[in-house]
Amino acid sequence: MEKISLKKIAEWCGVEAKLDGFIDKISTDSRDIDAGSLFIALKGERFDANDFVPDVLSKGVKAVVCSRYEGEDERVILVEDTGKALLDIAAGYRQSFNIPFVALTGSVGKTTTKGMIYSVLSEKFNTLRTEGNLNNEIGVPKTLFRLESSHEVAVIEMGMNHFGEISRLSKTVCPDIGVITNVGTAHIENLGSRNGILKAKSEILDGMKAGSPLVINGDSDILNKVEADDFKVIRFGLDGGDVVAENIDPTQLGSGFTVTYKGQRAQAFVPSQGVHNVYNGLCAIAVGLLLGMSLDECVRGLRNFAPEGMRQKITSVKGMVFIEDCYNANLDSMCAALETLKSLKINRTVAVLGDMLELGDFSDEAHRRVGEKAFETECGMVVTFGEAAENITNSFIEKGGLGKAFRDKAELTDYLRQTLKEGDTVLFKGSRGMKMEEIFTSLYKEWEV
Repeated sequence: MEKISLKKIAEWCGVEAKLDGFIDKISTDSRDIDAGSLFIALKGERFDANDFVPDVLSKGVKAVVCSRYEGEDERVILVEDTGKALLDIAAGYRQSFNIPFVALTGSVGKTTTKGMIYSVLSEKFNTLRTEGNLNNEIGVPKTLFRLESSHEVAVIEMGMNHFGEISRLSKTVCPDIGVITNVGTAHIENLGSRNGILKAKSEILDGMKAGSPLVINGDSDILNKVEADDFKVIRFGLDGGDVVAENIDPTQLGSGFTVTYKGQRAQAFVPSQGVHNVYNGLCAIAVGLLLGMSLDECVRGLRNFAPEGMRQKITSVKGMVFIEDCYNANLDSMCAALETLKSLKINRTVAVLGDMLELGDFSDEAHRRVGEKAFETECGMVVTFGEAAENITNSFIEKGGLGKAFRDKAELTDYLRQTLKEGDTVLFKGSRGMKMEEIFTSLYKEWEV
């Protein structure tokens, strides 16, 4: 990050600083501080970093933002709410940069789409992006604090669990371009319905200037309900819109397609499986075009995309194809992954699926729908892990499929060890809390992959 004056930081927090000087690092972790740091003491449900302020000060930090401190120290900046102060400081720092900011949200595929947007924009610009999944009210400020004068554009991912979170993040980032990838069922437990999810995602407009572009999936029935009369809506899709994909050619390495835009045509390739990733690629191309890139530049940038973490990584093991997609799961991403499994089929397909968490009263229905989708996509066998996922197995078996449910991961792993065979295409997917990667990691270790 660039150096910031302490007086400016205090001003952004709405208080007066008692000392001069500059900081070149902002940390919310008392273990990660040095002499040039500003420490912000956050308070959570299970911790209160205000308790560590005396210790942090004794280590010689430049200043501390906290909501509780007994004593006198000119390095202390007292505020009512340190979480709000973190956002206020991030918002002030962001305004120091006169570059385009792209913000995106959505129920599923945010991180993948962010990566594709980054790949496209990096073809022409020095681009900052959200690392990993730092997309909440702590992660977004951390991303903004990584901005430096050399950056030419920033891509910021925004996640949420409740109403109001995207609004606060949008007002912090003030995006020049907004993106809503889709509206599914993630966090429906807190938001009540897909319309509630749409309302929460639409909060991305709250920090945008009237007339700014909003990029959406034009094939989504519910995204077409976005009330964005004051914004320039750009649609991507397969069935029409501003940026359209035609002639999709799926392969084991990804999907080729023809992209059209304002009469222009180009051959594109997205190096990730599944039609959902064609949509993600179209979204990235749309953003690149809005920032003045040529269609050919966008297509070249998209080819350089590489998935992050455990998102649909394809591994060949002992004559089998393993799809490692264990980062997270909800109804929409599960169904998309099953479509991908079908498209990669060589002989038999096997879906190893874990619980989808945080679905509330919708959980049983959602898991049963996954079982139905597995049957529709002609899955050869379904193996599940977890109590809720038993609904997947039961639904699949009721349709006439072959399935088996487990609540013990070791027993499931042993079953796969005996059952999987050469020629199988195997999908592993479940919510992050289910740690589905432990299953194939154990198998790889035995097979010395």
